[in-house]
Amino acid sequence: MADGWSRDGAVQDQIDDTVNDAVRGARARMPAGEGLEYCEECGETIPPRRREALPGVRTCVACQGQRDKTIAYSRINRRGSKDSQLR
Repeated sequence: MADGWSRDGAVQDQIDDTVNDAVRGARARMPAGEGLEYCEECGETIPPRRREALPGVRTCVACQGQRDKTIAYSRINRRGSKDSQLR
């Protein structure tokens, strides 16, 4: 479907790269290693079952819930290049 300067399938390749970047970024943000016994933000005890379920956990459920509400924006903008290929 791509016309002009791009090869066929180039738009799909960019979509796949965007998804793969998001997956790699999510995996990089996952906790790893030794978990904490006390939340690094509020100091409350992290329940043993949470530490068993999530190795490397560093926050209690309440603090993690607050972190999850924060909007995270991607630093990679591929939209411009996709639009230019579709014209």
